[in-house]
Amino acid sequence: MTLKLLRSRRLRAGSAAALGLSLIAGALAAGGAVAWQAQPNIMERTQWDNRRLEQLDRNVRRLERALTQRNAAGQPVLVEPDPEVVALQGRVDLMDRRLSDIEATVRRINADNERLTFQLDESQRDNTALRSRLTDAETRLQKLETQAALNAPIVADSPTGDAGRDLAAAVTLLGQDRPRGERALETLVAAWPDTPQAREANSRLGDLRVSANDKAGAVPYYAAALKDWPRIGWAAETTLKLADALIATDRKTQGCAALSEFNRRYAETASATLKTRAGQMRTAAGCS
Repeated sequence: MTLKLLRSRRLRAGSAAALGLSLIAGALAAGGAVAWQAQPNIMERTQWDNRRLEQLDRNVRRLERALTQRNAAGQPVLVEPDPEVVALQGRVDLMDRRLSDIEATVRRINADNERLTFQLDESQRDNTALRSRLTDAETRLQKLETQAALNAPIVADSPTGDAGRDLAAAVTLLGQDRPRGERALETLVAAWPDTPQAREANSRLGDLRVSANDKAGAVPYYAAALKDWPRIGWAAETTLKLADALIATDRKTQGCAALSEFNRRYAETASATLKTRAGQMRTAAGCS
């Protein structure tokens, strides 16, 4: 029962609010003294309790009676729209149109962004493909340049101006880039002939041929390194390498001669390992 009473009171309160302040003034003039309380602060939130609802219901009933009396007296109440409300409604309509324009602009910008994003993705894919092709081209170009440099005629040119430093640089390069290191050893031999460094370079070039399973190609390098049988630390081992390469390439007589030179020139100062190796090679080759 209480809920129905509250609903009825709220419906009447809504009707009274729609009529506006002009109805209240007309009702007061036609129907006499209608009690009116001081206007509350509209910025404050109204607490609708039973007391306020009953008061509002009484006010609505008074307004209804005043309207009835005014209509009966032939003075109907006309409700006209408030000019400020009309102006405000016009501004709201204008804002709605501007908001619609903004929404349309945002949709167009979003569409443009999507199109640009798609184009950017395609550009990135194209750039990746082009970068890959460029990398491949650079790699092929480097290979061609390396091959051209390695196949070019050897020029007797010293990069450091010193045979010892040239040899050290060539050995270092050999550990990093074998083809270029080999080329550096060959250049050293051409730039510094008849030097201990050139002899060692030839010995290392022979080792490179052996590691490439080319013992026949190693023989001339070992022979050049041992020209005049130098008294140097690596000479004894290089002599055995020369003998092994000769025997492996069906030159037993020359191989046995190289072993004889080892015994005659280097065996006295050679290590026990080299002496044992020389004896094994002699036995295996059947040298007399």
